[in-house]
Amino acid sequence: MSVTFHGTIKGDMNEDGQKALPLLYLSVSGKFLIALIGATAWMGFSIWAAEAWLADLKHYVGTVLAIFLVYGIAIIPGFMNAFMAISLLLDKRPTHSPLSVYPPISILVAAYNEEASIEETLASIGRQNYPGELQVLVINDGSTDNTSLVVQRAKDQYSWLTFVDLKKNGGKARALNIGFKEVLHDLVVTVDADSFLYRGALASIVERYRADPPNTRAVAGKILVRNSRQNWITRCQEWDYFHGIAAIKRVQSLFQGTLVAQGAFSIYDRAALIEVGGWPECVGEDIVLTWALLKAGYRVGHCEDACLFTNVPSTIRQLVKQRQRWARGMTEAFVKHPGILFKPRLSTFFIYWNLVFPWLDLAYTIGFIPGIIFALFGYYWIVGVMTLALIPAAFALSLLMFSIERRMFKKTGLVVRKNIQGFFVYVLLYSLLLQPASILGYLDELFRKPKAWGTK
Repeated sequence: MSVTFHGTIKGDMNEDGQKALPLLYLSVSGKFLIALIGATAWMGFSIWAAEAWLADLKHYVGTVLAIFLVYGIAIIPGFMNAFMAISLLLDKRPTHSPLSVYPPISILVAAYNEEASIEETLASIGRQNYPGELQVLVINDGSTDNTSLVVQRAKDQYSWLTFVDLKKNGGKARALNIGFKEVLHDLVVTVDADSFLYRGALASIVERYRADPPNTRAVAGKILVRNSRQNWITRCQEWDYFHGIAAIKRVQSLFQGTLVAQGAFSIYDRAALIEVGGWPECVGEDIVLTWALLKAGYRVGHCEDACLFTNVPSTIRQLVKQRQRWARGMTEAFVKHPGILFKPRLSTFFIYWNLVFPWLDLAYTIGFIPGIIFALFGYYWIVGVMTLALIPAAFALSLLMFSIERRMFKKTGLVVRKNIQGFFVYVLLYSLLLQPASILGYLDELFRKPKAWGTK
């Protein structure tokens, strides 16, 4: 761990226009070590505090199941939350600056039955006024609606638009790989067909890519919810994307290994894509591709101010199906790239982190949810004072995430919408849907269920 004191020179100012104070510089490995020590200390305290709870639960369910539940519900999630909180407090992300010359980019838009949204998606790309050369390839993956007609009309309006019309549906990965063959430039961006690029998003993600360490081969953009006002399901997802998913990507990129450069909006190096074989034909093509890049020794970053708004599931069934696919995609990544567990780099820590998710999801599903029901009838074997103490911690972490993301919103000209109902549903009830859905996703991959296009 390297620690360096830097004095200020006369006239140095901070972002608020005030004279900067001497700063304590910590290397990335130093920040990681501090976060790890702090989280481990918190876990040690939690283990001590949970002794009575564990002893009581052993009496009812036995030693093995009691340890499985207590550690899966409280101890390990507490460690993760502490690590996240400390890391976010230590994250002082360098800014990216405008480039003197912007490189040409190619954008791949895979579309399946997107006649209602593809026109506005293309319009949002046009309004970017990207200062470099632009090539946009829309790949219609055998849509059964009028997606093809809408894109054909758009070709008359946009000189940079190329249309690849596939007559037979073959899946998103196949569509992207076919479009990739027509790519002209060294930087390749993927954008979902039902999304809206916020102003300056393309320039920002290119600037971040160029500013990141030289071994970076992909950068994930920031995904936000477009249809958040639709109902309570989309309102709680607004919080999930706004600071839950965003905070995880921040911490992962801080430690040089964002685990998912999501297909909805990311930028990739063309040569690196060729090296790893492009998009694999599987449910989680974006996570499997990202892990292939990490396995090859490359870094994957995150650009927190390159924003894309996308439509999220608006029904419980759609949301559950989406999270099933995400969980299945993670399982596919482990199956296809098991060697990544032995890569000696900071990002490997998060690979192991993902490895315990099935345990946590199962403990929550078979322990915490029934435990809430038992507690309502006065039986506090599983959910009691110790577990209720996690609720203030969850709110505190959420407020930290909120303060960080609100600053980013202010910087980019966005305004945080008042969504109190969605926040409370997100903090208190969201996991009641998502963690059982993840269990279904693991089972889908275990039993090799058929794969299909679906919501992101």
